[in-house]
Amino acid sequence: MANGVFHTRYGIEINLTREDLDHPDHTGLLEEITQPVGQRPRDLLQCLTDYKGGQCQCALDGKTPWMFVRRQRRGGKVMWVAAHLPLTHVATPQESDKHKAMKERIARTASRHGLHVQTEARSEDGRVITDVLVTGAGARVGWEAQYSPITASTVRRRSAKARERNIAPLWVTADATSALIDRAPWTRVDDVPWQRIISPLALIIRGGVRHLQIWKCTPTSERSCPETGRACGKWHSGWFLPALCIPQERATPLDELIVTSADGEHLPVRSRNRHDPHRTSYLWALARDVKRWHEITGETNTPPETGPADDEPLTYTEQELDSSCHYGDETPHTSSPRPQRETTSATGLQTFDHAPDDTLLQPTRPIALHLSPRERLVIAAELKCPPWEIGPCMLCATPIHRYGPRSPKACPACRTTTQQT
Repeated sequence: MANGVFHTRYGIEINLTREDLDHPDHTGLLEEITQPVGQRPRDLLQCLTDYKGGQCQCALDGKTPWMFVRRQRRGGKVMWVAAHLPLTHVATPQESDKHKAMKERIARTASRHGLHVQTEARSEDGRVITDVLVTGAGARVGWEAQYSPITASTVRRRSAKARERNIAPLWVTADATSALIDRAPWTRVDDVPWQRIISPLALIIRGGVRHLQIWKCTPTSERSCPETGRACGKWHSGWFLPALCIPQERATPLDELIVTSADGEHLPVRSRNRHDPHRTSYLWALARDVKRWHEITGETNTPPETGPADDEPLTYTEQELDSSCHYGDETPHTSSPRPQRETTSATGLQTFDHAPDDTLLQPTRPIALHLSPRERLVIAAELKCPPWEIGPCMLCATPIHRYGPRSPKACPACRTTTQQT
């Protein structure tokens, strides 16, 4: 990646490693050169090698010498770099097939449940396209199936445009390192072939859907104190993944969220980190949990303010301007590995000295079995299996022969329902 570009309108060379870009008199220059390419002339920024009459490798390859500026992580630091246009990720055939399969699954599921569906839904000006727009009694949900890399700024920008059209954005990915996680309402499923995505088999949501948990921090509590590690005697609340709830909640299938998000049963939540107000988490939760959370915390789901293009601060290395063309260095991508963005820790943690009103929340869909020894023996005899192999259906918690060789994870009724949807 190059550390500088030539500004064709001002006729100046820009050094991206310096905070003033080597032009302190040009106010607003950084905002101008980092705006989306679709909102400024494509030939605004030029490769320095091409400008000086040298051999720009990109132009020699039959492409253009025009460039764009973006953030890139190098050695754990984030800095501005310049790259040739177009350098956007081109979806591989596998990514494209998965993208199309996910759109078809979302549209098919919504249609079968009587919801209004539009694929490739365009805004009135034609500049914004939503993969699948699902409209129900509770909301207009704009599903975006994202199987190729995307930048955080793009996710924020497209989500903001969706909100302006009164559409709740919902991004679905199979990548736990995707930049879209916690940049907008999102959810994650397993990374499976496109044939599996389009099949009638259930796709379980692995991240992005959580449940509200409220508990008193005592020595006998099943949870350790999130503040001190020792019982503090106070009350805590937080959002937890289904498997980490006490008692355990069942996982949410993707097809269910497609319906419940449009009907208003599941709502998006934007939760600030109490210890770092600049960091926020997005999740989907049951409406009753969201209402309860608003009551005890006083937080609201106000739209996020326009923030920086990335969460990490920029570093300026104060290097000399390099006018050589680095087109050959731009592929393959050489940025430092992106850390996993999805975490299993609780988000929106709150601590109270006194118990909130109506504190205890009953589990909405528990999957843990509470059987007496006698009941377990009766069920085992009926299913013709050892008592210790009895377990809950992962979708409805019905006792089934769960832990035997090649035993299913769901009961026959749930498998039949899943295949019909």
